[in-house]
Amino acid sequence: MKVIASNALDAVLRELVPEFERASGSQVSVTYLSTNQILERVKAGETADLLIAGRTAIDELAAAGKVAAGSATDLAASGIGVCVRQGASKPDIGSVEAFKRALLAAKSVAHTATGQSGSYFAGLIDRLGIGDAVRAKAKVSAGGIIGEFVARGEAELGIQQISEVFAVPGVVLVGPLPPEIQKVTVFSAGTCSSSREQDTARALVRFLTNDTSVAAMKAKGLEPVRS
Repeated sequence: MKVIASNALDAVLRELVPEFERASGSQVSVTYLSTNQILERVKAGETADLLIAGRTAIDELAAAGKVAAGSATDLAASGIGVCVRQGASKPDIGSVEAFKRALLAAKSVAHTATGQSGSYFAGLIDRLGIGDAVRAKAKVSAGGIIGEFVARGEAELGIQQISEVFAVPGVVLVGPLPPEIQKVTVFSAGTCSSSREQDTARALVRFLTNDTSVAAMKAKGLEPVRS
């Protein structure tokens, strides 16, 4: 069975999918992309059996006939956070003004161009009045796990979904964005209309919503939700 999943679920799926394979006897291949990349690729014709992405993207793909009607299941929510390299000092980001000062003081700031967090952050810095200053020292990736840039020392601060920080050794979470400027994304699963493995896909979704999986999601910085 082929799964295309948001990077936000990377850390937890790498733990849970092997458990599902052992319990079910099924083999699962997972490709990790940003939600926007998933949306673009599936609209362009890429196929899979199960998609896990931001709820708005799953709903859009359902409207386009790519995701089976009524199959969308909310799995977890994640806010956006700031990370630094392990051992580095953690800046104060406890208020909007403190967050602005931290961004301006940092030598470099990394974020994605296409991910849910990166797209939001690009607009946020303009609303905060520091867009030009931050863009001048930004490390922007098309997608992927931003913590990897921070772990290698290529960026001082990383901005990404909190759950994605847990996928990278060598980085630590400073904390979430201040509540006034936080954006929480709900990630959902949707069975692909063209899938020949819909029973297995539904079984995996049920597995991802059991008590053991819920505990694993919490441990990886996700907040489980129910549809």
